[in-house]
Order: sequence, then structure tokens, then C-alpha cells
Amino acid sequence: MLKTVLSLSFVVGSRFFGLFIILPVFGLYASNLNNSNTMLAGVAIGIYALMQMIFQIPFGAMSDKFGRKNVMSLGLVIFIIGSLICGFTNDIYWMIFGRFLQGSGAVGSVAIAMISDFTNEEKRGKAMAIMGMMIGAAFGLSMVLGPYLSARYGLGVLFHISTALTLICIILLYTTVPEEIKISSLQKKVSIIEILVQKDLALMNLTNFLQKMLLTMTFFVIPIVLVTKLGFMEKNLWIVYSISMVFGFIAMGMAGFMGEKRGLSKVILLLGISFFIFSYICFVVANSKILFIIGVILFFIGFNMHEPIMQSAASKFAKSDQKGAVLGVFNAAGYFGTFVGGIGGGVMLENLGIHYLAAIIAIICIIWFLLLISLTNPANFKNIYLKNSENFDLSSLENRVGFIEAYRKNSEIVVKFNNKFISKNDVKKALNIKE
Repeated sequence: MLKTVLSLSFVVGSRFFGLFIILPVFGLYASNLNNSNTMLAGVAIGIYALMQMIFQIPFGAMSDKFGRKNVMSLGLVIFIIGSLICGFTNDIYWMIFGRFLQGSGAVGSVAIAMISDFTNEEKRGKAMAIMGMMIGAAFGLSMVLGPYLSARYGLGVLFHISTALTLICIILLYTTVPEEIKISSLQKKVSIIEILVQKDLALMNLTNFLQKMLLTMTFFVIPIVLVTKLGFMEKNLWIVYSISMVFGFIAMGMAGFMGEKRGLSKVILLLGISFFIFSYICFVVANSKILFIIGVILFFIGFNMHEPIMQSAASKFAKSDQKGAVLGVFNAAGYFGTFVGGIGGGVMLENLGIHYLAAIIAIICIIWFLLLISLTNPANFKNIYLKNSENFDLSSLENRVGFIEAYRKNSEIVVKFNNKFISKNDVKKALNIKE
């Protein structure tokens, strides 16, 4: 099972690597492409996320219906075509088209749903933490390698690396990942509209939107402000990112352990937002390189605290046989945030300046923190596992407060409930199951 989780985590991590590796340098390099300007450079960043946003839900829903491997392979091939176009162009319009195709291969939610399929909920946090750490590793490597490799070999090499990694993903998918597990819910499916308006999922979607918006916006403004406004040497940007990632990795390890092992996912999400607030307060008052870099470090800490637990928390609010669709919505929200961050970062920085931009973002983060306080704690979710042959009456439980769902997974029935409202013994009594 570990091999499967690692392989699928590599697929997810490589997708994020393709996004992250250009963030530290794309704003500067894309502005120098033929026919380019600041606005078009922002579009080239944001169009990837926009297409991811559009296609995450269809890809996720198709994987629920047609199988995850086939749908994932289709998305990976589309991503490769887009990466090749980006890697060989010197024109901003072709770059935008390549990024358009890259974003259309939206299989992140499919891979995450597949990890959820292969793991019981009690062990899913560990699997998602592995995936989160893979994303964090991709993030850290891309922050260091992106500036170094692009300065030495040009922007195109970053896309060639993404192409090679995606080919490896396809090989791993068919050589190390076993046959898909069949899961069927014992309740009727809910519509996409109901998924969108369910309180906890809506809060997680908002969280992913804002986190990814801040990521893109922050990495759009960091090199521009540090180099052009504060006189920092462009060739030394990798030092800032490297120092920040050391703190980020420490925070990520602590968050992954405390979030799942101690049931503190909600607390860590709130703490991560607090670091975002302090980060942008630093940007508001920063008139020196040191204070601005402190803000960058605080941002990395907050971002890396979120990464090991966000996907796991979102998956726990998803119905068993609609994880592809639910996680598609979740990831679409994140990529929409990336799109807004790319466009908004360019427009706001150009028209408002860093201090007003940072003040607005700090206020948004405070509102986000207050909203997230009402999130149901996923640590309260528990499961009972029954053999398929056991006799039980589900109807007596379906209307009880605290019952979440029941579903069939291979040879067992899983009953999921919130132990804040109903105990394990009460669930067994309602099902007429004797110890």
C-alpha cells in the first residue's frame, strides 16, 4: 500500500512541481518574451490555473464513472503536449497557449481520490500527509531549482523537466499502482449544487481558494518587490527561498504529525492563516529588505503548515463514491485562486503598490480566519467496519444526528459517524449489532 501511496503522491507532487517551479521567476522571464507585457505575463501564469479550475470537476466526475487510471492518463498526456509547447517557445502568446493545455490536464483530484480509495479513513491522514510532504518537497525543490536553472539554461528547461516527470508518472501509474477498488454508497448521490453549498466543504473550498491565491500572488510580487523596489540581487533570490523553505519544512513536519496524530487539523489550519496575516502585515510596513524577507519566511511557514492536512481534511467531508467530484470542486477552487492570484497580483501591484495590496490581503485573511472557526472538526469522524454478510438495519440510523454515511468497500460495509453527536455503542445498537 505504501508503494501505491508514494506513486500517486509522486503524480500529485509532480503536477505541483510543474506549477511551483516557474513561480519564483516567471514574472521576470515572461515579461521579456516576444510581444509580452506585465499583464500578459500574469495571464500566462493564471491561464494554467483557470483551465485546472474548469477541468478539475469534469475529470473528477469522469473518474468516478469511468475509472481513475484511464482518466488520469488522458490528463497527463494533455499536460505533456502543453509542456512541450511552453518549453520551445519565445513568444508570450504561444506560452499562454501552452499553459492553457498544461492546465487542461487536470488530474490532481483524480490522484487524490485514488489515494482515498486505497486507504481506510483512519489511515488516510498518514497517506495524505505523505502526499502533502511530497507537495512540500516539490515546492521546496522548485523554489531552489527554478531560479538557478532558469538563470543558467533559460526558462524552457523548467518545462522540459515537467515533461520528463510526467512521463515517469504515466509509467508509475501502470507499473506500481494496483487495480482500482470498487466503492459504492448505500445512500443516494447528492448533486454538485449540494456539494458546493454544504457548509464544511464550502469552507474547505474557500480555504483552498485563498491559500492558492496567496501563493501565486506572493510569488508574483516577491521577486519584483525585492529586486526592483528594494535593490535585492536577482541572482541571490534562491537564498531567500532556501532559508524560507527550511522553516517551511520544519513547520510542515510538525503540522503533519500534530494534525493527524493528535487530531489538530482544524487548529493547524487556523494557525496557518495567522502566519499569513503576520506575513502580510510585514509586507505592509516593510521599507527594508530584512523586514520583507521576514514576511516571506512567515508566509512559507503558514503555507507549509496547510499542505500536509488540507487534502486529508477535504476528503473526510466527501461522500464515498463522489470523492472524485468533491475533490474536483476542492481543487478547482484552489486553481481558481491561483488564477485570481496571478491576475490580481499583477493588477494590484501595478495600480496600488505593495503596501496597499498587502493591507487588503491581511484584512481578507482575518475574515477567512473568523469564518473557518465554524468548520466541523474532522477529528470527530469515526468509522465502524462490518462484514458484508452481517445483518443490520441501516434505516434506523439514517435519520440520527451524527450519522454521516454508509458504503460498501470490497468485502466490507463502512459506517461513518460524528462521535460528537453519537457514540460507537449507539451506532451498533441502532444497527442491531451485538458485541
